[in-house]
Amino acid sequence: MRAASLAIAVASACCFGFSGPMARYLGAAGLSPLEAVWVRMGGAGLLLIVALAIVRPRALRVPRDRLLFVGAYALVAVAAVQGLYFFMITRLPVGIALLLEYLSPVLVVVWARFVRRLRLARSAYVGAVIAVAGLAVVVEVWDGIRLDTLGLAVGLVAAACSAGYFLMNDAFSDDDLDPLGLIAWGMAGAAVVLLPLARPWNIDWTAFGRTATVGGHTLPVLGAALWLVLVATITAYVTGVIAVRRLSAVVGATVATLEVIAGAVVAWFLLGERLGGAQIIGGVVVLAGALLAQSAAARPGTGPAVQLTPEASVAG
Repeated sequence: MRAASLAIAVASACCFGFSGPMARYLGAAGLSPLEAVWVRMGGAGLLLIVALAIVRPRALRVPRDRLLFVGAYALVAVAAVQGLYFFMITRLPVGIALLLEYLSPVLVVVWARFVRRLRLARSAYVGAVIAVAGLAVVVEVWDGIRLDTLGLAVGLVAAACSAGYFLMNDAFSDDDLDPLGLIAWGMAGAAVVLLPLARPWNIDWTAFGRTATVGGHTLPVLGAALWLVLVATITAYVTGVIAVRRLSAVVGATVATLEVIAGAVVAWFLLGERLGGAQIIGGVVVLAGALLAQSAAARPGTGPAVQLTPEASVAG
């Protein structure tokens, strides 16, 4: 059971790893980063809502007392994580931005221990710290480092929102809210929130009928967009929610750091980007941290302690 849950978490991280490379193809076709994000969120939300309306309409029902939770999920766990990241990279190197956003495992551990007052195995703490340290090596934070106060502040907020994503996925009961419905409304809500920033009415939609070339590799733009929506968003989020609810927010957040490694490997194959020694060494360190953290859920007597109660919420 635990091995299957861990496999689902790794699969989610690998699916998320396609986000950057596929978005690069959309960028090569003329879309701005925020436009690509809007296509991703809007496309995923629309497809999920239509699919659920046909095969599982009950999943779209949201109890009145959970409307605020669903709205917060769309705003914090989806729209803010995406929007703040793209603001960060306008003021900070991409590596620093990634590292700041992926401080979320540490924040989840701190929240679980000091706010929710849950007992955590030592491996949960150590694994989270090791994973973040490995990410610092992967993104080579020492390369072209510069400090920007506003960028750093926004980065910490982005990390908090990313932590909120994991905590909120672990904070509701399947009896009153379907996880698939939550993801569908979260995506659709995020697309609405991002409307004034992404301005999709300015997108050159004819670009989706062309091809784009990145690093000597050519793909149909529509194919890249569909992969971004179906694999890097719908599949990634669905498996991610399942993994968090099986493993806990603490373990799920740490294992999710493998997304950066997966992204580097995908970029190596699809974009021709070099996978250097730092990425390989850092990847091994991240993997070690993730494996150490997941062992916390395997120890007798600690499993229920790291699982947030269904009534918990990101606001405590």
